[in-house]
Amino acid sequence: MGLPHIVTRAEWLAAREKLLAKEKAATRARDELNADRRELPMVEVDKDYLFDGADGKATLLDLFDGRAQLIVYHFMFAPEWDAGCRSCSAFLDQIGHLAHLRARGTTFVAVSRAPFTRILPFKARMGWVVPWFSACGGEFNRDFAASFAGPDGRVQDRPGLSCFLRDGDRVFHTYSTFDRGLDGIGSTTSLLDLTALGRQEEWERPRGRASALGAPAGSDRVRYHDEYEDYDGYGY
Repeated sequence: MGLPHIVTRAEWLAAREKLLAKEKAATRARDELNADRRELPMVEVDKDYLFDGADGKATLLDLFDGRAQLIVYHFMFAPEWDAGCRSCSAFLDQIGHLAHLRARGTTFVAVSRAPFTRILPFKARMGWVVPWFSACGGEFNRDFAASFAGPDGRVQDRPGLSCFLRDGDRVFHTYSTFDRGLDGIGSTTSLLDLTALGRQEEWERPRGRASALGAPAGSDRVRYHDEYEDYDGYGY
Protein backbone atom coordinates (compact mmCIF):
# COMPACT_ATOMS: atom_id res chain seq x y z
CA MET A 1 0.00 0.00 0.00
CA GLY A 2 1.22 3.47 -0.83
CA LEU A 3 0.96 4.93 2.68
CA PRO A 4 2.28 8.44 3.55
CA HIS A 5 5.96 8.75 4.43
CA ILE A 6 6.91 8.69 8.10
CA VAL A 7 8.62 11.92 9.19
CA THR A 8 9.41 13.87 12.36
CA ARG A 9 6.88 16.28 13.88
CA ALA A 10 8.98 19.24 12.70
CA GLU A 11 9.07 17.91 9.14
CA TRP A 12 5.30 17.31 9.23
CA LEU A 13 4.65 20.88 10.45
CA ALA A 14 6.79 22.32 7.66
CA ALA A 15 4.91 20.27 5.05
CA ARG A 16 1.58 21.21 6.63
CA GLU A 17 2.40 24.93 6.49
CA LYS A 18 3.24 24.60 2.80
CA LEU A 19 -0.05 22.86 2.10
CA LEU A 20 -1.96 25.39 4.22
CA ALA A 21 -0.81 28.20 1.94
CA LYS A 22 -2.29 26.34 -1.02
CA GLU A 23 -5.52 25.67 0.90
CA LYS A 24 -5.93 29.36 1.71
CA ALA A 25 -5.31 30.27 -1.92
CA ALA A 26 -7.97 27.75 -2.95
CA THR A 27 -10.43 29.26 -0.45
CA ARG A 28 -9.85 32.75 -1.86
CA ALA A 29 -10.25 31.42 -5.39
CA ARG A 30 -13.48 29.66 -4.40
CA ASP A 31 -14.85 32.88 -2.87
CA GLU A 32 -14.08 34.68 -6.12
CA LEU A 33 -15.72 31.94 -8.16
CA ASN A 34 -18.84 32.06 -5.97
CA ALA A 35 -19.01 35.83 -6.42
CA ASP A 36 -18.77 35.43 -10.19
CA ARG A 37 -21.57 32.86 -10.02
CA ARG A 38 -23.80 35.28 -8.09
CA GLU A 39 -23.22 37.87 -10.79
CA LEU A 40 -24.51 35.60 -13.54
CA PRO A 41 -27.59 36.98 -15.32
CA MET A 42 -30.88 35.13 -14.94
CA VAL A 43 -33.59 34.09 -17.37
CA GLU A 44 -37.33 34.14 -16.70
CA VAL A 45 -39.12 30.78 -16.75
CA ASP A 46 -42.20 31.37 -18.90
CA LYS A 47 -43.31 27.75 -19.38
CA ASP A 48 -45.93 26.17 -17.13
CA TYR A 49 -44.54 23.05 -15.45
CA LEU A 50 -46.69 20.68 -13.43
CA PHE A 51 -45.40 18.24 -10.81
CA ASP A 52 -46.91 15.54 -8.61
CA GLY A 53 -46.12 15.67 -4.90
CA ALA A 54 -47.37 14.69 -1.48
CA ASP A 55 -50.12 17.32 -1.67
CA GLY A 56 -51.13 16.61 -5.27
CA LYS A 57 -50.38 18.76 -8.29
CA ALA A 58 -47.88 21.60 -7.94
CA THR A 59 -46.42 24.28 -10.19
CA LEU A 60 -42.80 25.39 -10.20
CA LEU A 61 -43.85 28.42 -8.17
CA ASP A 62 -45.51 26.10 -5.63
CA LEU A 63 -42.19 24.30 -5.14
CA PHE A 64 -40.74 27.49 -3.61
CA ASP A 65 -43.18 27.01 -0.71
CA GLY A 66 -43.37 30.78 -0.31
CA ARG A 67 -39.61 31.37 -0.09
CA ALA A 68 -37.40 33.52 -2.31
CA GLN A 69 -35.15 30.78 -3.65
CA LEU A 70 -35.49 27.19 -4.81
CA ILE A 71 -32.78 24.55 -5.24
CA VAL A 72 -33.87 21.51 -7.26
CA TYR A 73 -31.84 18.30 -7.11
CA HIS A 74 -32.31 16.36 -10.34
CA PHE A 75 -32.54 12.86 -8.88
CA MET A 76 -32.02 10.07 -11.42
CA PHE A 77 -35.10 7.86 -11.20
CA ALA A 78 -36.45 6.67 -14.55
CA PRO A 79 -40.19 5.95 -14.88
CA GLU A 80 -39.62 2.21 -15.27
CA TRP A 81 -37.28 1.85 -12.27
CA ASP A 82 -38.40 0.48 -8.90
CA ALA A 83 -35.66 2.31 -6.99
CA GLY A 84 -33.68 5.50 -7.42
CA CYS A 85 -30.06 5.88 -8.52
CA ARG A 86 -27.55 4.72 -5.89
CA SER A 87 -25.22 7.69 -6.42
CA CYS A 88 -28.12 10.15 -6.20
CA SER A 89 -29.24 8.38 -3.03
CA ALA A 90 -25.79 8.81 -1.52
CA PHE A 91 -25.94 12.52 -2.38
CA LEU A 92 -29.35 12.95 -0.76
CA ASP A 93 -28.16 11.08 2.33
CA GLN A 94 -25.65 13.85 3.04
CA ILE A 95 -28.20 16.69 2.99
CA GLY A 96 -28.60 18.02 6.54
CA HIS A 97 -31.42 19.84 8.29
CA LEU A 98 -33.24 21.94 5.73
CA ALA A 99 -34.24 24.35 8.50
CA HIS A 100 -30.90 26.12 7.98
CA LEU A 101 -31.69 26.72 4.30
CA ARG A 102 -35.22 27.78 5.09
CA ALA A 103 -33.92 30.40 7.52
CA ARG A 104 -32.18 31.96 4.51
CA GLY A 105 -35.33 31.94 2.39
CA THR A 106 -34.26 28.88 0.38
CA THR A 107 -36.24 25.71 -0.33
CA PHE A 108 -34.56 22.44 -1.32
CA VAL A 109 -36.48 19.72 -3.20
CA ALA A 110 -35.76 16.66 -5.32
CA VAL A 111 -37.36 16.12 -8.74
CA SER A 112 -37.39 12.90 -10.77
CA ARG A 113 -39.03 11.55 -13.94
CA ALA A 114 -40.45 8.55 -12.10
CA PRO A 115 -44.16 8.62 -11.22
CA PHE A 116 -44.84 9.75 -7.67
CA THR A 117 -46.32 6.33 -6.90
CA ARG A 118 -42.83 4.84 -7.40
CA ILE A 119 -41.03 7.67 -5.61
CA LEU A 120 -43.13 7.45 -2.45
CA PRO A 121 -42.25 3.88 -1.32
CA PHE A 122 -38.56 4.37 -2.12
CA LYS A 123 -38.50 7.65 -0.18
CA ALA A 124 -40.09 5.86 2.78
CA ARG A 125 -37.53 3.07 2.53
CA MET A 126 -34.68 5.59 2.64
CA GLY A 127 -36.25 7.52 5.52
CA TRP A 128 -35.90 10.88 3.78
CA VAL A 129 -37.96 13.95 4.65
CA VAL A 130 -36.74 16.06 1.71
CA PRO A 131 -39.73 17.18 -0.39
CA TRP A 132 -39.72 15.11 -3.58
CA PHE A 133 -41.74 15.72 -6.73
CA SER A 134 -42.40 13.82 -9.92
CA ALA A 135 -41.96 15.48 -13.31
CA CYS A 136 -43.23 12.36 -15.08
CA GLY A 137 -44.59 13.09 -18.55
CA GLY A 138 -43.42 16.69 -18.49
CA GLU A 139 -40.54 18.60 -20.06
CA PHE A 140 -38.92 20.01 -16.93
CA ASN A 141 -35.94 17.64 -16.82
CA ARG A 142 -35.27 18.04 -20.53
CA ASP A 143 -35.61 21.82 -20.51
CA PHE A 144 -33.09 22.13 -17.70
CA ALA A 145 -30.61 19.67 -19.23
CA ALA A 146 -31.09 16.93 -16.64
CA SER A 147 -32.46 14.59 -19.33
CA PHE A 148 -31.32 14.07 -22.89
CA ALA A 149 -31.60 11.61 -25.77
CA GLY A 150 -28.85 9.00 -25.69
CA PRO A 151 -27.11 7.41 -28.72
CA ASP A 152 -29.92 4.87 -28.98
CA GLY A 153 -32.58 7.58 -28.84
CA ARG A 154 -33.72 6.62 -25.36
CA VAL A 155 -34.06 9.27 -22.67
CA GLN A 156 -31.15 9.35 -20.25
CA ASP A 157 -30.77 11.29 -17.02
CA ARG A 158 -27.84 12.84 -15.23
CA PRO A 159 -27.61 14.15 -11.68
CA GLY A 160 -27.56 17.87 -11.19
CA LEU A 161 -28.73 20.92 -9.29
CA SER A 162 -30.74 23.85 -10.64
CA CYS A 163 -31.32 27.11 -8.76
CA PHE A 164 -34.27 29.45 -9.12
CA LEU A 165 -35.17 32.87 -7.76
CA ARG A 166 -38.62 34.39 -7.61
CA ASP A 167 -39.81 37.98 -7.66
CA GLY A 168 -43.45 37.86 -6.67
CA ASP A 169 -45.02 35.32 -9.03
CA ARG A 170 -42.21 35.59 -11.58
CA VAL A 171 -39.69 32.73 -11.53
CA PHE A 172 -36.13 32.99 -12.82
CA HIS A 173 -33.50 30.34 -13.51
CA THR A 174 -30.15 31.46 -12.11
CA TYR A 175 -27.79 28.46 -12.21
CA SER A 176 -27.38 24.74 -12.96
CA THR A 177 -24.53 22.26 -12.52
CA PHE A 178 -24.21 18.55 -13.26
CA ASP A 179 -22.06 15.47 -12.72
CA ARG A 180 -18.61 16.45 -11.34
CA GLY A 181 -20.00 19.91 -10.63
CA LEU A 182 -21.70 18.29 -7.63
CA ASP A 183 -18.40 17.31 -6.02
CA GLY A 184 -18.09 18.77 -2.53
CA ILE A 185 -21.72 19.96 -2.46
CA GLY A 186 -24.20 18.93 0.22
CA SER A 187 -23.65 21.23 3.19
CA THR A 188 -25.85 24.27 3.80
CA THR A 189 -23.14 26.74 2.81
CA SER A 190 -22.10 24.82 -0.31
CA LEU A 191 -25.73 24.77 -1.49
CA LEU A 192 -26.20 28.47 -0.76
CA ASP A 193 -23.00 29.22 -2.70
CA LEU A 194 -24.82 28.06 -5.84
CA THR A 195 -27.68 30.52 -5.43
CA ALA A 196 -28.11 34.11 -6.55
CA LEU A 197 -28.38 35.37 -2.96
CA GLY A 198 -25.50 33.24 -1.70
CA ARG A 199 -24.88 32.89 2.04
CA GLN A 200 -26.32 36.40 2.51
CA GLU A 201 -23.21 37.56 4.35
CA GLU A 202 -22.11 41.21 4.38
CA TRP A 203 -18.68 40.35 2.96
CA GLU A 204 -20.03 38.73 -0.18
CA ARG A 205 -19.98 40.36 -3.58
CA PRO A 206 -22.14 41.83 -5.09
CA ARG A 207 -23.14 44.15 -2.26
CA GLY A 208 -26.75 44.28 -1.13
CA ARG A 209 -27.60 40.59 -1.42
CA ALA A 210 -27.23 40.04 2.35
CA SER A 211 -30.25 42.25 3.06
CA ALA A 212 -32.31 41.10 0.08
CA LEU A 213 -34.66 39.12 2.33
CA GLY A 214 -34.98 41.89 4.91
CA ALA A 215 -33.30 39.80 7.60
CA PRO A 216 -29.95 39.89 9.44
CA ALA A 217 -26.86 38.68 7.60
CA GLY A 218 -26.47 34.92 7.21
CA SER A 219 -24.23 34.12 10.18
CA ASP A 220 -26.36 36.29 12.50
CA ARG A 221 -29.46 34.19 11.90
CA VAL A 222 -27.90 30.77 12.52
CA ARG A 223 -29.71 28.90 15.29
CA TYR A 224 -29.96 25.36 16.58
CA HIS A 225 -32.13 23.63 14.01
CA ASP A 226 -35.01 23.25 16.49
CA GLU A 227 -34.99 26.96 17.37
CA TYR A 228 -36.08 28.38 14.02
CA GLU A 229 -39.59 29.81 14.12
CA ASP A 230 -40.91 27.58 11.33
CA TYR A 231 -39.19 24.38 12.47
CA ASP A 232 -41.62 21.46 12.32
CA GLY A 233 -39.52 18.64 13.75
CA TYR A 234 -38.36 17.37 10.36
CA GLY A 235 -36.25 20.28 9.13
CA TYR A 236 -38.33 21.20 6.11
